[in-house]
Amino acid sequence: MFEGFTNRHVQVDDITINCVVGGNGPPVLLLHGYPQTHAMWCGIAPKLAEHYTVVCPDLRGYGDSSKPAGEPDHTNYTFRVMAADQVGVMKRLGFNQFAVAGHDRGGRVAHRMALDWPDEVSRLSILDVVPTHHMYTNTDRSFATTFWLWFFLPLPSPFPERLIGADPDFFFETCLGRYGGVGLQSFDMQALEEYRRCWRDPAMIHASCCDYRAGATLDLEHDKADLDRKVRCPTQVLWAVEGLMGRQYDFAAIWRERCNQLVTGTVSGGHFFPDTAPAETAQSLHQFLSG
Repeated sequence: MFEGFTNRHVQVDDITINCVVGGNGPPVLLLHGYPQTHAMWCGIAPKLAEHYTVVCPDLRGYGDSSKPAGEPDHTNYTFRVMAADQVGVMKRLGFNQFAVAGHDRGGRVAHRMALDWPDEVSRLSILDVVPTHHMYTNTDRSFATTFWLWFFLPLPSPFPERLIGADPDFFFETCLGRYGGVGLQSFDMQALEEYRRCWRDPAMIHASCCDYRAGATLDLEHDKADLDRKVRCPTQVLWAVEGLMGRQYDFAAIWRERCNQLVTGTVSGGHFFPDTAPAETAQSLHQFLSG
């Protein structure tokens, strides 16, 4: 899937992060979302690698990266901790400053990274998310029924783990189809098989629930403490033309309150447009990253 890329296992403190690295030029870190792995970038990373050194990792808890215990307080799965993992990866690869793009959960990790490591993040691209704090503090019936995962996954262990684990392919493929707005035939089949291999792992199911448990608790505390801080680097926000998020939120207005230098745009398709519209996504990213 990543022809010309090298697979690496990078040790950061007591965590091992699985990633692929390829290309030449300024460094770019690409962070995947839920319930995927670094494989979601397989149609984008090779195009960007013509201009950049591209690093595509699995977030902790996902793919082939470490899956530390999440109980009892979920501190191992905050966006702050996940961001620290990836800053560590980039520094161990020799990159002290880099651009970062993230989709879904990866976008939230990237947002936290830009706040906590402003000297390291040169450019930020956030794909189809609005800030976690905004979503939870503006809950209404539409949000609760559309994004029900935000209330199901944080339920105490092992309730969601047991239900998901009974038929993980059905559960996760339903998520991809519902939020993607297109059938699974629009996904890269090799990437989809990689997703299946990884989400069938009970440790990944548990870790991803802990990710959402942290998001509903500790991450909200971190976000509340930083409401007056803005991302200072140039920031791009992209959302899906046919996506549920775009119908629910005014992306430009919301992110303008959080960023000093903001550009916005849209990409065809639903929430999982990096999977289903990789060429268009790569073009939008390159246009922004090239300055």
